[in-house]
Amino acid sequence: MADLRNQFVRFKISDIYLPEPHIVLGQLHENDLLEGKVVDISEGGIEEKSFVVVEVDGVTQLIVVPADRIVCFDS
Repeated sequence: MADLRNQFVRFKISDIYLPEPHIVLGQLHENDLLEGKVVDISEGGIEEKSFVVVEVDGVTQLIVVPADRIVCFDS
């Protein structure tokens, strides 16, 4: 293999061996804002938090977020 030291390279996140890919994604994007459509709401009791279930384009699973952490806007 050629000496790659000091070379800039490109690679897929899915090809990362260490650290776990989700750690890299978190460090790069943890403050990014996602947007989606609320499809369900869990009403917490007096002591419990309420959560919203959000459908986000490009994400296959529904996302659950504490209701007090979302920002509403007109689409």
